[in-house]
Amino acid sequence: MLKNLVFQNRAHVFFGSASAFQSRRHSFCKTMSSTNPDPTHGIDTPMEPIETKPPVPRSVMVSRLREITGAQPMDTAWEQLWKEGITPWDAQGVTPAITTLLKQNKLREGKVLVPGCGSGYDVVAMASPTRRVTGLDISKTALEQAQLFAEKSPNAEFIEFQNADFFSFAPPSKFDLVFDYTFFCALEPSLREQWAEKMAELLALDGELITLMFPLDEHDGGPPYSVSLEAYENVLRPHGFHLTSCDAEIPSVESRKGMEKLARWERAISKA
Repeated sequence: MLKNLVFQNRAHVFFGSASAFQSRRHSFCKTMSSTNPDPTHGIDTPMEPIETKPPVPRSVMVSRLREITGAQPMDTAWEQLWKEGITPWDAQGVTPAITTLLKQNKLREGKVLVPGCGSGYDVVAMASPTRRVTGLDISKTALEQAQLFAEKSPNAEFIEFQNADFFSFAPPSKFDLVFDYTFFCALEPSLREQWAEKMAELLALDGELITLMFPLDEHDGGPPYSVSLEAYENVLRPHGFHLTSCDAEIPSVESRKGMEKLARWERAISKA
């Protein structure tokens, strides 16, 4: 009982309060519906606000999350969670670090992949005539919601969603950039080596992997499972990745401040 209470308290820090995310969602939808251009998501046409439901108590949400992921295989667990609205990882808007990178013009162009894209906020934000973005998720329900956002974007033609398992996903060509946030930490640690192998398969040799590492702490169980820079390095280095930067001074959702860092990785290319 005590261990469960400790996890629920930590989960409140990991995911933030339901009311805070509801507020952020309201702010995001208000911005989306504005006619003022916003380079953080590329939308300057009116969009109807999304109807929101009363927030589920955090302790109930965390308990249900662990119950479902512990009892079902991943291909059905995440779909069930989305159907029930048990999505505490969903920050209800564009990831603050992505907003900053877009404003600073520090995101690669070309083909981009966002695994575990959920509601698709970051997919819509990054899409542009010079950046074609694919949002990948195992949950059909999540992608139905994401598609609603994408359809209102003037950059919709540069967005696509794929309902598939990351580990069996087989695109026709490789990606120039992959952005991973709250995906690595959702996987059981035993799958991390397979995650790295798949990243090497999906990225072009001169491509870049951006990992927004979260939650940087030490706790038992999950999801989310605790992560560390070392955990990423241990699985990525054998596949030719090297760390090019790691930044702790990044904008974050309030409840996640101090618990995440932005790491950028590139493949080591042999010189002939």
